[in-house]
Amino acid sequence: MQTVHSLDPLRRSVSALRQSGTGSGTIALVPTMGALHEGHLTLVREARKRADHVVVSIFVNPLQFGVNEDLDAYPRQLERDCALLEPEGVALVWAPTVEAMYPQGFATNVGVTGVSDGLCGASRPGHFDGVATVVCKLFHQVLPDIALFGEKDWQQLAVIRRMARDLDLTRPHVDNVIGVETVRETDGLARSSRNAYLAAEERAQAVTLPTAMKVAIAAIESGEPVGQTIAALEAALIAGGFASVDYAELRDAENLDLLGARSERPMRLLVAARIGKARLIDNMAVAPSA
Repeated sequence: MQTVHSLDPLRRSVSALRQSGTGSGTIALVPTMGALHEGHLTLVREARKRADHVVVSIFVNPLQFGVNEDLDAYPRQLERDCALLEPEGVALVWAPTVEAMYPQGFATNVGVTGVSDGLCGASRPGHFDGVATVVCKLFHQVLPDIALFGEKDWQQLAVIRRMARDLDLTRPHVDNVIGVETVRETDGLARSSRNAYLAAEERAQAVTLPTAMKVAIAAIESGEPVGQTIAALEAALIAGGFASVDYAELRDAENLDLLGARSERPMRLLVAARIGKARLIDNMAVAPSA
């Protein structure tokens, strides 16, 4: 497994991968900010099933951190991350410096309106512009045939797919921006680096989130009013130990339009709530009406 930190070696390595082996030389990209956990490794394993070679990017992107978010505190564990990736058959780790990603004079921003509005976009202004900008650059740098992202951050996935579609990207084409199902603990809590912030009691209470979401989805699918169901979901989270609920909303799965009633199109229930020092997000599919 190679690890490269600047653009010219990256391009040489990617070119060599495309010409190596007995397959078609296809490349899958798994973009990350490091501090890898089982959720990331699940993306890598899925990528290996779909392509001849896997490239993992590790870059703590300053553009997606807001003024009140501590960029310097974000864990940087490149040696540990590479030790986790090598047994998974990763061919190349792209770990650029900030200077390599955003050289002197960098002045371009990729903004995706609509799907970036509301939800996490409301509380983190500029965050999804930073995501879209860095992912657009990663796509152009690696030119992957497919790219894989976790479905846990559904809004981020929607932003990236919208960007790929609107900019007519071919590597990867929007249809090859793959969402991978959220990896969960045995009690249903979505795996996240944020879970490490939870004290033991808070961790036990956090399972209220997926449990209450499943109850709400069952109610919506059985015909209960959406507004009433969302109110009950929020009340269940507070009763279960959460300090506050940032949002709990039913949205169209593709364009993220806010829904006040069950739709004939695929839907997602999306929730963000705070417990202890952690802000946990989750989302689940809701079956469309017949």
